[in-house]
Amino acid sequence: MHSEINTKTHSGVKTQFFLHYIKTGQIELELGKVYADLFDWRQKGDYGDFFDFTKDDVSTILKPTKQLIEAIKEEIRNEKK
Repeated sequence: MHSEINTKTHSGVKTQFFLHYIKTGQIELELGKVYADLFDWRQKGDYGDFFDFTKDDVSTILKPTKQLIEAIKEEIRNEKK
């Protein structure tokens, strides 16, 4: 059961997400790429010097991010069944 996965770092979450959801096809590979982009942006935003997100940057990933969130919600609903 996926709800028993334990991680201690953000990188660990990313690794487990790809292993258990992307590689198995439960969540589409394209949405995995969205997750990877968001992860990289988070790293840059938190640790990069002088890194700012532009409106254009954010607007291009907004719709795919919503699709990723919906796919994750669906997996959660399926897990509870």
